[in-house]
Amino acid sequence: MPTYIAFLRAINLGATRKFPKDAVKLATEAAGGTDVETYLNTGNVRLTSTRRSAAAVARDLEQAYAADRGFEVPTVVFTPAEVVAIVARATALADQYGPVKNHYIALYADAPSAATATAVQALEVEGERCVVDGRAAHALLHGNIHSAKLFRAKQFSALGVGTSRTRAVLTTVAEKWCTDVD
Repeated sequence: MPTYIAFLRAINLGATRKFPKDAVKLATEAAGGTDVETYLNTGNVRLTSTRRSAAAVARDLEQAYAADRGFEVPTVVFTPAEVVAIVARATALADQYGPVKNHYIALYADAPSAATATAVQALEVEGERCVVDGRAAHALLHGNIHSAKLFRAKQFSALGVGTSRTRAVLTTVAEKWCTDVD
């Protein structure tokens, strides 16, 4: 059975969007996931599934999560090989652009259009920049995420609704769950 890595958006924020790791695991299993593992309380999930596409897995998970929690939980799903490629690209960008204070990676269900990707990549807001590669947008920040002007730019918003992780979290996810990828 194929393995997938799911990233849940906007859980455990505030009093109304609680979704503890144990509940995530149970809901993932209810959606047909097996060999389920979670990492951190921010919605990083490894599972195997009889489904043959990440999009089908995402649909199943979103339905199960909404049924369990009573609110929508946008979920982005990748194969382990895709996660490894995103982490490799992050490493290459660190080599290319040098050290930054924060490297966030926004993950999307669908890749943006070429025009949208080009527009956001043309931005450089006070030294902040974004590099789009498929369904991942790498935000290279010199400050913290809360004060980043890049995220407030209309070009970045045009990428759509995604979920972000730090480079460190994605690297750990790849090391924990993607070791069998060639």
